[in-house]
Amino acid sequence: MTICNPTVLVLDVDGVLSDGKFYYSADGKVLKVFGPDDHDALKLLEPHMEIVFVTGDKRGFPISEARIVTDMGMRLELVSTTKRAEWIAERWDLNRVMYMGDGIFDHYVFKKVAYAIAPANADPLAKQHAHFITERSGGDRAVAEACRHILERFFEQCDPVESPQIDPRSSGVWGQ
Repeated sequence: MTICNPTVLVLDVDGVLSDGKFYYSADGKVLKVFGPDDHDALKLLEPHMEIVFVTGDKRGFPISEARIVTDMGMRLELVSTTKRAEWIAERWDLNRVMYMGDGIFDHYVFKKVAYAIAPANADPLAKQHAHFITERSGGDRAVAEACRHILERFFEQCDPVESPQIDPRSSGVWGQ
C-alpha cells in the first residue's frame, strides 16, 4: 500500500507517547512517564492531519486522559490492542492512515495501514513491519521525531531557524 495525502495519524499511548512503564502502589496504578517535545511537534503536524491517540490500558486511562485530553487537548480512545486494525478500518480509509505503535500486536495494524512508524524500543516484529523507525525510544521524543519525519516526507520542510506559527496557548506553556 502506498500512501499519498495522509489524513490521519493514530498513535498508541503506552510505549510511544509514554515510556511504556506502569508504576504501581498498593492503591494501584499511580503514574506514567511522558516525554518532552512530543506535544509541540504534534501541534506542528495538527494543521495537516487528524491526530488520535489509542490505549488499551483501561486502569491507566485516567492518567493518559489527564495528559492527552486535559493537557494537550487531543482525542483519546480506549481500544483493545488486538482490535485496533478493525477499529481503524471502521473509521478511516486505510490508504490515508498512519499508525505509530510499539507492541507485540502492532505489526497486525502495520500490515493494514498505509504507513507505519515504530519507536526505537518497539517489539522486534513491529519494527520489522514499520516503514520508519525512530532513533528515539517511546517517552523520549520518539513522537517528536516521527512528526518531523512526517512533515518532511509528506507535507513541508520544517525550517529550524524560523519560529513555527502555532498558538502559544496550545503548546509549550507550562503551568498556565
